[in-house]
Parts: sequence; structure tokens; C-alpha cells
Amino acid sequence: MEHLYAPWRYSYVSEEKIEGCVFCHISKNLDDEKMQVLFSDEYCYVVMNKFPYSPGHMMVIPHFHTSNIEDLQDDVWIQMSVRVRQGVKLLKEIMPCEGVNIGMNLGKAAGAGIEQHVHYHMLPRWLGDTNFITSIAGARVYPASFDEILNKLKSNASKYFI
Repeated sequence: MEHLYAPWRYSYVSEEKIEGCVFCHISKNLDDEKMQVLFSDEYCYVVMNKFPYSPGHMMVIPHFHTSNIEDLQDDVWIQMSVRVRQGVKLLKEIMPCEGVNIGMNLGKAAGAGIEQHVHYHMLPRWLGDTNFITSIAGARVYPASFDEILNKLKSNASKYFI
């Protein structure tokens, strides 16, 4: 058996687990640097995905706790959409990426990892980056450290989320 070591991920698996909804916890602790929040307003916040599918994977999350988008007030839904649009621009110009996957997984059957609190995903993509290693080795390869990407996006966030 071969082993793939990723020692930088140890902090993810060894840190104290959050009780209850992780997104509500982040919403109540927006100023905590460990939460990796890039931006927040009265309706929603933008945060780095702690377990990204690709480098720069961000999420837009409403402060209101619900698993159903139909329960969101129109002003919350509209503001989340605005933040997604601004986040896409941030990713395209700062990462820089050539494309962005945007989406929501509503419910466990749809693949939601955290199904009790709706959230948008924004994943930067690059041409030729089909991540073959994921297909043949079941592993992901990132070209930069998580903290490097977080700092790059966070230092530019105020220019995009206005």
C-alpha cells in the first residue's frame, strides 16, 4: 500500500469540532480569523471552503439558517446572487482563473456536504486542469498553499465586494 502525506491538513482534522451548524457558527464569529471569512454584510457572507475542490473555492452563505432556498427572503436571495457575481470577478481577476463553476447542492441526495444550511459554491477552473491525478490516484493536487490563496483573495476582497 502506498501512502500520500499531506501534513498541512492535520490542523483540519485535529482542531476542535463545532457543535451544531458550522455555517451559523461562522456567521456568529465573522471576525475570527480562523473562520476565513472574506466579506460579510447584513444578508450573507463569503468564506473560503475549508475542504476545497480546487484552489480558491469560495462559498456565499446566508446568515439565515435554512435548508430550503424557497424559505429565503427575496432580498437575501438577491444579495447572495450579487455576492456570487462579485466573487466570480474576484476569482477571474486575482487567481486568475479561466472559468468558474457556480452551484448549490440542495439536500443529501444532491450531494450536499452540509445539507442543513443552503450555500453557493464558486470553484475556479483552468484550461487543461482536468486533475487526472484525482481520476487515477484518488488524490487532489493544489498548486499553492491554502493560506497563500486565502491571503491573496482576502487582501483583494474589499475591491470586489462593495
